[in-house]
Amino acid sequence: MTPTSVERGQETRARLIAAAGRLIVEEGWGAVTTRKLAARAGVRPGLVHYHFGSVTDLLIEASLETVEREVGIVMGMLAQAPAGLPGVEMAVTGMAQYSADPASTVLTSEMLLAATRNERLRTGLATLQGKWLQAVAQWLGEHGLTADPEPTALALGALLDGLVLHRLVDSELAVPIDGPLRRLVGLPEATNRPATP
Repeated sequence: MTPTSVERGQETRARLIAAAGRLIVEEGWGAVTTRKLAARAGVRPGLVHYHFGSVTDLLIEASLETVEREVGIVMGMLAQAPAGLPGVEMAVTGMAQYSADPASTVLTSEMLLAATRNERLRTGLATLQGKWLQAVAQWLGEHGLTADPEPTALALGALLDGLVLHRLVDSELAVPIDGPLRRLVGLPEATNRPATP
């Protein structure tokens, strides 16, 4: 079946968004141009501005889509975690082992810098960050591990963001953080830790 014009338009937008994400990672936010986007997406340059008001609009949409996907992963993990202490144990273990895709981390870093100069991007990021914080704080509160779930969620998010950035700079960084994460969310120390030599 031949795709409709709406379907072709959606497919072109998706290709442009994917191309924008890859170019931000490879060349940096400020180096992305209409010609580069069109070439990477395999479309005519005029289609960039047909589907998006400007290159900046396209970069913002690509960036926010990436963050929304990451927020969705965390929210999905929390939703699937079993109830009670086993679910919290599972979630903290997953967070302690989390190592973001380097491309996603570079894109996020570029986006955060761009957000200092772009109100629309800053507002979009703040909205997504608010969703993440609300979901994590609610989850912590439901499990009753901490008396102050909102500040704990904020500290947890900052810790994980910092860890991802540190691992971007030093991919060999392997300091275990399960102990600090457990204490942060109010879990008791793990009893099955290997003995220190």
